[in-house]
Amino acid sequence: QVQLVESGGGLVQAGGSLRLSCTASGSISGIDAMGWYRQAPGKQREWVGGISSGGSITYGQSVKGRFTISRGNAKNTVYLQMNSLKPEDTAVYYCNADVIGYRYWGQGTQVTVSS
Repeated sequence: QVQLVESGGGLVQAGGSLRLSCTASGSISGIDAMGWYRQAPGKQREWVGGISSGGSITYGQSVKGRFTISRGNAKNTVYLQMNSLKPEDTAVYYCNADVIGYRYWGQGTQVTVSS
């Protein structure tokens, strides 16, 4: 079992920045990859990006160049630095952790970008 806790969401004006954190606990030694998804009202959950256990990072096209994923030294925390935020980035952001083909989810954190 892996538990994920996100933090750092909030309200920001367009053009601003936010940093989200996600900390994993429990059976963290089995985590293959961690990442972020988001879901706006009335829309499907969208992949934002992820980081593998080896440190490879990939991003979704809609956030590439504006968002940065990083990982803490203990490798059980991942961060999502969001710059140049747009109103269309408004969503609930979810952290995920993949363990041997099973995906764990955090509870989500709301990000609201005002125009």
